[in-house]
Amino acid sequence: MAAKRKKHILVIDDEPSWLKITSHILQHKGYDVLTAGSGAEALNALATFQPDIIFSDVRMPDMNGFDLVDHLKRNPATSSTPVVFFSAIDDYDARKVARTLGAVDYLIKPFNEDEVSSVLSKHLPN
Repeated sequence: MAAKRKKHILVIDDEPSWLKITSHILQHKGYDVLTAGSGAEALNALATFQPDIIFSDVRMPDMNGFDLVDHLKRNPATSSTPVVFFSAIDDYDARKVARTLGAVDYLIKPFNEDEVSSVLSKHLPN
């Protein structure tokens, strides 16, 4: 019987502390995690890393999460990859934009392991 492949997750945030926290939660759950500190870094990483789901901060310098998802949705290789946004600000308009862009979920910082588990069970197939 073939070994089950670990699911790949890309986490994008310009705050190193949140990259560390989020990647720790996901690695603890057995996922293969790659982190990026900016939208541009994430786009470069996607040339060689094919995530099963993407977690992205909304507010980042240079390229915000919404602009990043616009790039992802126009690329056939990533157009169907689920995207989960997270932000320190619970903003109704930002949630609305996220849904319009096709995000599957939206977490508010600080989020916890149970919230991440819930998102993964809903949006990441076994």
